[in-house]
Amino acid sequence: MAQHGKKYLESARQFDSEKLYDPAEALGLVKQLATAKFDETVEVHMRLGIDARQADQQMRGVILMPAGLGKTVRILVFAEGEAARLANEAGADIVGGDDIIERIQTQNFLDFDIAIGVPEMMGKVGRIARILGPRGLMPSPKAGTVVQAQDLARVIEESRAGRAEYRNDKTGNLHVAIGKVSFTPDALQQNFNALMEEIRRVRPASVKGIFVRKLVVTSTM
Repeated sequence: MAQHGKKYLESARQFDSEKLYDPAEALGLVKQLATAKFDETVEVHMRLGIDARQADQQMRGVILMPAGLGKTVRILVFAEGEAARLANEAGADIVGGDDIIERIQTQNFLDFDIAIGVPEMMGKVGRIARILGPRGLMPSPKAGTVVQAQDLARVIEESRAGRAEYRNDKTGNLHVAIGKVSFTPDALQQNFNALMEEIRRVRPASVKGIFVRKLVVTSTM
C-alpha cells in the first residue's frame, strides 16, 4: 500500500471522499487545501460516458476561459513571408519555417507552450509530427491552431488570454486546467462554468445515458 505524507493525510481529513460537493464548495476546498509553496494549478478531471474507440465519440476542441489561466504562454508560429510578418506583429514569441522545423528535428527544441501553423506550412510541419504530437504541440484544425494568416492575430491573442485545449484520453477521461489557486472563487467558478457549458454543447449525438459520470477538482499537488 502506498504511503502518504503528513500534508496529504491532513488534507484528506478535511473533506469527505464519499460526499458529492457542489462546484462552489469543491472549488473552495481546493483553494483551502492547496499547501504547496508555488501557485498550484486547479484542474478538472472527468470520466465521460463515451466509447473512446469510436471515431464519432471523440471529444476535442478549445475553450476560451473567461477569467484566463494565470500563466505566461510561449507561442510558436510556423509561417513564412507575409504570414510570418503578421505573426511577429501579433506578438508571437517564435516565428519561422524550415529553420525552426530543422531545429526541432536536430536539437529537440521544444521551448514553447503552443504551436500554431498556417495551412501552407503544414506539409513541412508534418515531418515533425512524431515529436510534437505526443507532447500536445502539433498544430491541428480541430484544435483551432491551423489558421489562415489573417486569423493569426486573433488566435495568438486568445492563446495569451486563456485558451485551453481539451481532448479525451483513451479511457474516455478529460483533464482540463481552469486556473490557479490564487484565483478568486468567482474567477474559478466562471472558468468551471465555461468548461461545463462547452462539454455539454459538444456531447456526441451517439452517446446514450449519463454523459458526465464522475467529476473531480484538484490542485497540482
